[in-house]
Amino acid sequence: QVQLVESGGGLVQAGGSLRLSCAASGSIFSFNTMGWYRQAPGKQRELVATITTAKSINYADSVKGRFTVSRDNAKNTVDLQMHSLKPEDTAVYYCYLGQRGRAYWGQGTQVTVSS
Repeated sequence: QVQLVESGGGLVQAGGSLRLSCAASGSIFSFNTMGWYRQAPGKQRELVATITTAKSINYADSVKGRFTVSRDNAKNTVDLQMHSLKPEDTAVYYCYLGQRGRAYWGQGTQVTVSS
């Protein structure tokens, strides 16, 4: 079993910055993908950014150039640095870990961007 604990998030004005962090614990294999998804009210959950243990990164087009995902393999943590936030970035952000065909999720943290 894998547990994901998120921190960060909150309320910020448009143009501001926030940082999300997530720590994974439990049965974590040497190769996995960690990252972040988000879900806005009335919308489906969508990819924000993922990063593998080999540091291969994938971003949603909507966040490229504004968000940066990073990880510490030794600590099993993943961070999401968000800059130039927009009201449309408002959502619940979920930490994700995928390994050996299984997906694990954090409890979610709210990010609200006011205009």
